[in-house]
Amino acid sequence: MGRPPLPLTALLGVQLDALHLSSERRDGSVVIVIRGDLDIVTSRQLDHYLSQTRREHRHIILDLAGVNFMDTSSLAVIVDHWKKTTAAGGMLALAGARYRYTRTLWITGLAHRLPLYDTVAEAAKALRQDSADDS
Repeated sequence: MGRPPLPLTALLGVQLDALHLSSERRDGSVVIVIRGDLDIVTSRQLDHYLSQTRREHRHIILDLAGVNFMDTSSLAVIVDHWKKTTAAGGMLALAGARYRYTRTLWITGLAHRLPLYDTVAEAAKALRQDSADDS
């Protein structure tokens, strides 16, 4: 009998990045820190995490500085939650997106439609100001 097949990562000599999600409160918002790849495999995990977060928080910042890849399936999840958050009177902003790894934002034109900031601090400040303006 032959040996069991080697996993694809062993054959290619690379290790696929897992998706790591964590959150922290900052200035009246919750910041979701994303590390790894956002793709068709991890988009369900992101969707679940955002759904849980939206139940407890109105203002959400996605820290994309640690994202190494983003495909359109994950972008669709983000857009869906952005629409639901804004429809409920909240705000969802993106921060730290690096073009090299998240170019789907620009290719699709969504970088010009979604609230996009260079840093989490800038996004938090903008959300604070928008919240104050709504008061």
